[in-house]
Amino acid sequence: MALLKQIDLRRREIRTDGYAMSIGEWTSLYEKGELDIHPEFQRFYRWSEVQKTNLIESILLGIPIPPIFVSQRADGVWDVVDGLQRLSTIFQLLGILKDENRRLIEPLVLRATKYLPSLEGLRWSDPKDPDKSLPTEAQLSLKRSKIAVSIILKESDENAKYDLFQRLNTGGSELSPQEVRNCLLVMLNKRTYEWLRELSQHASFREVTALSDRPLEEAYDIEVVLRFMVLHNLSEGELKSIGDVGVFLTDKMMELARDKKFPYKLSEKVFKDTFNILASSVGENAFKRFNVKKRRHEGGFLLSQFEVVALGIAYNVRNGTLVDVSEIANKVKSIWSTKGYTDWAGSGIRASSRVPRLLPLGRSIFSK
Repeated sequence: MALLKQIDLRRREIRTDGYAMSIGEWTSLYEKGELDIHPEFQRFYRWSEVQKTNLIESILLGIPIPPIFVSQRADGVWDVVDGLQRLSTIFQLLGILKDENRRLIEPLVLRATKYLPSLEGLRWSDPKDPDKSLPTEAQLSLKRSKIAVSIILKESDENAKYDLFQRLNTGGSELSPQEVRNCLLVMLNKRTYEWLRELSQHASFREVTALSDRPLEEAYDIEVVLRFMVLHNLSEGELKSIGDVGVFLTDKMMELARDKKFPYKLSEKVFKDTFNILASSVGENAFKRFNVKKRRHEGGFLLSQFEVVALGIAYNVRNGTLVDVSEIANKVKSIWSTKGYTDWAGSGIRASSRVPRLLPLGRSIFSK
């Protein structure tokens, strides 16, 4: 059967191993540099002190901890694919966790928990106040506790690590979709991630998007930059074949990261020119709904308006066909009187249907 052949082929592409390791062994690997927990990922994870303490409580009580997934690199080092926050919490408790600049992070101070209220205020070790240190018996118990490891061996297909990370960190994950993409991108091409992040800090971009704190915390600003880079110059044929937009963004991001000929300088220039034009002509109203009756902009950032306005302007900037800048403010308002926009910008419209229709509309509205 075709299915069985496909299963057999894919299973041979991914070679794995697995066994249980004590926390002492995990610690030794980390201290020797044989375990890469990607400290640059820390900004994407938001575990509270209570969540961290709950993990330590579980270990002390002997409650099984989910396995850690790692990928073995060509140099033998293990890349942590899933389990970063669990290992980081343990290493922070032990006082050995370092940030991406190799600086030690302040050791974890535990909180009281439901079953172990006496954990309140304890550290791994406090030379100044031994009563604030975990008892030796508890320390030994924790270091001897075991956490299973599942290893993607270096002989596996190179995409296996990224596929596994995405599968393990989506659906019920504490990470937003873009935070998962950011982690993938850091593993794949850190330079590209840093480039997108720098663009998200561009003054004109921040002014006209005017995103609130919550979306910024979840890296939505970087997602907006990624959408710009992926979508603004696609052909209409490519637009029609997008399908699931989230999957499309991830796939195109990974293509971009691997593309040694990607035109970073040109794309950056188009990006900055676009948002500088919007900042000077429309300002923070660029992506806000225009109330035709009241003749004013209202509300917050609208993705559908971004798709028409920013991506429409960008396409014409790149191709030298942009209307006179003095016309842009009125054209932004005019989309709310355009049936082609109002028919496809509603909240009930799927992105896979909306995007192929709105991007060509924006290109048309903002062309000479």
